[in-house]
Amino acid sequence: MVDDEILFSTVEELGERLRDGEFTSRELTEAYIERLWTVGDDLNAVVTVTEERALEAADRADEELADGAGEDRPLLGIPYGVKDLLAAEGYPTTWGAEPLRDQQLDYDATVVERLEEAGAVLVAKLAMIELAGGFVYDSADATFTGPTSSPWNTDAWAGGSSSGPAAAVAAGLVGFAVGSETFGSITTPAAFSGVAGFRPTYGRVSRYGAMALSYTMDKLGPLCRSARGCDLVYRAIAGADERDPSTTERPPTKPPARLKGKTRIAVLSSAGENEQEAVRENYRRSVETFSEFADVEEITLPDIPYAAVAGTIIDAESASAFAEFVARGDALELTNEASRIGGYAQQAVLAEDYVTANRVRTVIQRELDEAFAPYDAVVVPTRATVASPLGSPFVDYFAEYSSTSMGAAANVAGLPGVALPNGFGERDLPTAIEIVGRAYDDPTVLALAEEYQSRTDHVDYTELIGEFETESIARVADELGVTSD
Repeated sequence: MVDDEILFSTVEELGERLRDGEFTSRELTEAYIERLWTVGDDLNAVVTVTEERALEAADRADEELADGAGEDRPLLGIPYGVKDLLAAEGYPTTWGAEPLRDQQLDYDATVVERLEEAGAVLVAKLAMIELAGGFVYDSADATFTGPTSSPWNTDAWAGGSSSGPAAAVAAGLVGFAVGSETFGSITTPAAFSGVAGFRPTYGRVSRYGAMALSYTMDKLGPLCRSARGCDLVYRAIAGADERDPSTTERPPTKPPARLKGKTRIAVLSSAGENEQEAVRENYRRSVETFSEFADVEEITLPDIPYAAVAGTIIDAESASAFAEFVARGDALELTNEASRIGGYAQQAVLAEDYVTANRVRTVIQRELDEAFAPYDAVVVPTRATVASPLGSPFVDYFAEYSSTSMGAAANVAGLPGVALPNGFGERDLPTAIEIVGRAYDDPTVLALAEEYQSRTDHVDYTELIGEFETESIARVADELGVTSD
């Protein structure tokens, strides 16, 4: 019997309990499917439940578990979901966009292939901001599935653009999820939904089968209920792929990083000054936790217009990626009014500006690598605020506060980072920190995240069990006029 509390277990806990025979993968998968249909509907977190595929995969996993497999395959039998910009054969891949809600791709993305090889069970395609926010958007309803709510307060946004994956993990709809980030789309929803979200170094995870937004800035990464879970999923999906020439030939994984001797952590001089009070206080407490096992020193980021560089690159590359989409007039059918014109505006980016932005990016990568070289990582508040309210432009809510430049800097430089919940703030919503490392220091970043979480109280996700009314799958399906497959 799989009760709701089990559905909130971490990846490592689920794997152990499956190997111990406490329940089967099929039983676990059926329980997640039930919750996807009910709570997922309440949150607008789900696009498609891949029920038939999931149950077949669960039965295969149970056969392997019965034969004693799993010790070297920690994801075996664990149900997961992917942001709906990753191809999964036999199911729609909508990119969150009304004009593409019937789009089907006849293959699996590399990430989906690798997770299937690891024995994980694909159970859902999860909601996202249309086109991953590539055409610019100003409110949470920029998706045909409706705005995804935070499980902690359904009047608040789960964050974008990986809104569904983050909310689904927090609400116990899946064991873990995979999202994408170009400019904060993993770390922001992780922060707003109170989960761990890992952005790998650019090129460490293949993007074959994923929607392209920005060819040189897109990254795929896991969202989980623990940093350890992120590490296990990352190790399953990382590595070179001949179908994605941007992937690196470096070994897909290194031995688990272990913190030896005294660790050195940097904090930014601008961090902890212009955030909401609870964000600021929780951040300071987090820094105190790091000081228990590391030397903490203050640094200043090099004075470079990170956001302007990132924005120019994204706009130019998005204009190329979606040229046919815009030419067909599909942009005019998008849900968000700002997005309907954003694709046309991007076509006006000058080649000169794009080339200049990439030249400046080379400077950014060099300068940040030199600044970070003496340290194991840099720790900052992930966002300056908690999640914005639904129903109003989020820019109005965020305007009063200012974040550090780390989000833009790390993304344009392609650096790894992990967002971790570190408390609660206004309206009982989660706050978060982010640990950022040098390029290819992914194992160190994740090891620091695990060490931090070992010294702090994890978020008690089971508090969310009673927050939603659960209704029968048949009732929900009938009202929505949809089927599971």
